[in-house]
Amino acid sequence: MSASLRVPTDSPAPPSAGTATALLEAYRPGTDRFLATPRHTLLGSGTAAEIPHDARPVALRVREVLDARRNAGDAAPVVIGALPFDPDGAPALAVPLSLRRAPALREDPLIALRGPDVEHAADWAIREVPAAAEYGDAVASAVRRMRAGEFDKVVLARTLELTSSHALDLPAMLSRLARRDPRGYTFAVPTGPGRTLIGASPELLVARRGGRLVANPLAGSAPRSGDLAEDVRRAAALLESPKDLHEHAVVVDAVREALAPFCTRLEVPERPTLVRTAAMWHLSTTLTGDLADPGTTTALDLASALHPTPAVCGTPTDVARAVIAESEPFDRGAYTGMLGWQDADGDGEWVVTIRCAEAEGRTLTLFAGAGVVAASSPAAETAETGAKFRTFLNAVGATL
Repeated sequence: MSASLRVPTDSPAPPSAGTATALLEAYRPGTDRFLATPRHTLLGSGTAAEIPHDARPVALRVREVLDARRNAGDAAPVVIGALPFDPDGAPALAVPLSLRRAPALREDPLIALRGPDVEHAADWAIREVPAAAEYGDAVASAVRRMRAGEFDKVVLARTLELTSSHALDLPAMLSRLARRDPRGYTFAVPTGPGRTLIGASPELLVARRGGRLVANPLAGSAPRSGDLAEDVRRAAALLESPKDLHEHAVVVDAVREALAPFCTRLEVPERPTLVRTAAMWHLSTTLTGDLADPGTTTALDLASALHPTPAVCGTPTDVARAVIAESEPFDRGAYTGMLGWQDADGDGEWVVTIRCAEAEGRTLTLFAGAGVVAASSPAAETAETGAKFRTFLNAVGATL
């Protein structure tokens, strides 16, 4: 007998204090999939069906599983989960047995209350992979190759491995991430036996609602400052930075090129605006469009056409992927992939999987990257990754 699912609609019920935070507090690792976006808070429990891994396009596999669930009696099945950076990698996508929904966390006044403390927060052994100096060398090498004309941009990442002598408190970490940036995209989903992807991304890859799409690429960043005057100065400098504006324009042009074939109308603002998180300022452009064929083009079709954007890979894509493979001494896995939800009608939201960590056993592997162009400085890009690590370090009470 199929479970009844409750899913997001375009006319959500009026927000009620505590409904969204109740889902946040109800999250349990291993069996649950939690996703909070600026429109919805979703908590899926159990697994009714998993998306298979084969050579067919993932959007087709998702559509077939959702159709099968609906034909089996689920009134409105939804798939939730993550896809890896490698487009040929195995998905971690599933239809939950049950799905609870609430309005956005940002609309719940209780999100402003202090969340649970992370137990044993100071008890971390930290290892950098690669070390900051080695990462700077990789950036310098990429800059030399770009100045020689080999390619235009590459996004290079590094990791922090945090190991605790105590069991990881993932619900407390998730709560702290959500309360720190309730306007972003906070998530915790299983990616394999004993593994959980957890984080708080600021970046929407693409959303589809009926015949409309929205994409919000971010590229070009600056760390926030605790001093108000300095914070404002950094934001203003980012808006005028030739290096960051060029990096951002490359990403926006790629998104425009990928989405235009699906649209009868696509609006692209001429200049970026600023988006802030608790740790970073980002250059941001919001593209909106009308789909030419909303009956067949799903949110995941659009996301697959976009992935990977130059914001997480580089350009040209094939060359950038090769440079990443040569330069990064680790497997990205779900980092810089995409994560989100989609229903059987094709509506959904997919975000870029950044500001995240993979939890396994007593170890957290944190990821952070920076866009490297010919004008990049190894010291500045290393500092940028350090600033991006702060989102998760603050959530677990660790310092680098």
